[in-house]
Amino acid sequence: MTEVDKYILQFEPPIQSRLKSLRELFFELYPNCVESIRYKIPAYKVGMHYLYFAAYTKHIGFYPVYGLWELEEELSAYRAKGTKDSLHFPHNKPLPIELVRKIIKQKAQLT
Repeated sequence: MTEVDKYILQFEPPIQSRLKSLRELFFELYPNCVESIRYKIPAYKVGMHYLYFAAYTKHIGFYPVYGLWELEEELSAYRAKGTKDSLHFPHNKPLPIELVRKIIKQKAQLT
C-alpha cells in the first residue's frame, strides 16, 4: 500500500471515490507520472510541475492552478476565494473531470 493509498483511505467512501477518480485521471493521461506525498497531500509530477489535491470537509482542493490563461473562464467557477492558484470542487457537485483533464495537460506543457 502506497502513502497515497493511505491518504485516500482515511476518508469516507464517497470522498475516497472522488479522490480515486482524480488519481486515475493522472495515470490515464500520464501512465509514468510520479506520484508522491508532498506537504502531506497527494502530489503528481507532470512535465516540470507538480499538481496536488487534498480532501476537506466540504470540498476537494486542487493546486496550483495558475498560468493557464486560456482556461480562466472555466477555472473561475471553482476558484477559491482570495487565492490565485487554488480550486475547490464541492462534494455536493460532480467533479469537473474534463476541466481537470485540461489542467493536467496544460500544466505538463508549461516550462
